[in-house]
Amino acid sequence: MGERVDLLLRRAAEDLAAAGVPSPRPDAELLLAHVLGVPRGEVRRRTLLGSEMSDGAGPESVAARFALLVRRRADREPLQHLTGTAPFRHVELAVGPGVFVPRPETEQVAQVAVDAAAEAISTRGSVVVVDLCTGSGAIALSVATEVPGAQVHAVELDATAHGWAARNLRGSRVHLVRGDARTALSDLDGSVDVVVSNPPYVPSDAVPQEPEVARHDPAVALYGLGADGLEVPRGIVAAAARLLRPGGLLVMEHAEVQAAAARSLVADHGFVDVGTRPDLSGRDRMVVARRPRAPEQAGTVTDWPA
Repeated sequence: MGERVDLLLRRAAEDLAAAGVPSPRPDAELLLAHVLGVPRGEVRRRTLLGSEMSDGAGPESVAARFALLVRRRADREPLQHLTGTAPFRHVELAVGPGVFVPRPETEQVAQVAVDAAAEAISTRGSVVVVDLCTGSGAIALSVATEVPGAQVHAVELDATAHGWAARNLRGSRVHLVRGDARTALSDLDGSVDVVVSNPPYVPSDAVPQEPEVARHDPAVALYGLGADGLEVPRGIVAAAARLLRPGGLLVMEHAEVQAAAARSLVADHGFVDVGTRPDLSGRDRMVVARRPRAPEQAGTVTDWPA
């Protein structure tokens, strides 16, 4: 007879908790679901029923493969690297070493872009959206999936991240370009309705505390260069200024402590209605602004409603 699923999970969760993993029980359930090839809900069902693992012994058994993944998670390898997938809004993305794992916080950034794109479709029947520094393709794929009819372009410079994006965007309507976000898509200058970006923005001396981030997220996706970490975002804002049509919307993620600096940066590039919006936890994590419809409107800063 095999070991009961509930006992297997309890021991795994204890090991993960001892290693400092923030969500030990959910991670244990997700890892076992991955090994079994079933949804997490099925693992919970088997736990409640007192089911046993009965696939035999040896290094290829479910229990052995599960134990190996638990050890790797205890060593603080990202859960998403171990399962090979990351959920984001209504899609599931392939992820692994060399690409930034999309975070729940960024889902709200995508929401603003989705809402703006949907409004344009509703009022004009068409919309052009550009996702700069697309990484895994999470935001671009979300917009394309949730806004039928949207014309979506995604730009990524890093070769490894571009490979992951190509995998995730294959079969979608997203046009993926490998290139520098500062200069890419020049043929679209002045015609884009929404530019959205989650660029690198961590200052060079601000090493993330989480081992999963510090050891495994690619530095090129984390550090925004410059003393304030905003050198890459400056390039994104400049690119948005040339890409967006009059009245077009910019949505860009940043660190909570960069909110004021991000607003100033955007206003300095001539944007109007510049404001900060919160993520799902209420932290100031994105700047939202529009290209002016007339030159005399440039440079004003206003507060967006929460």
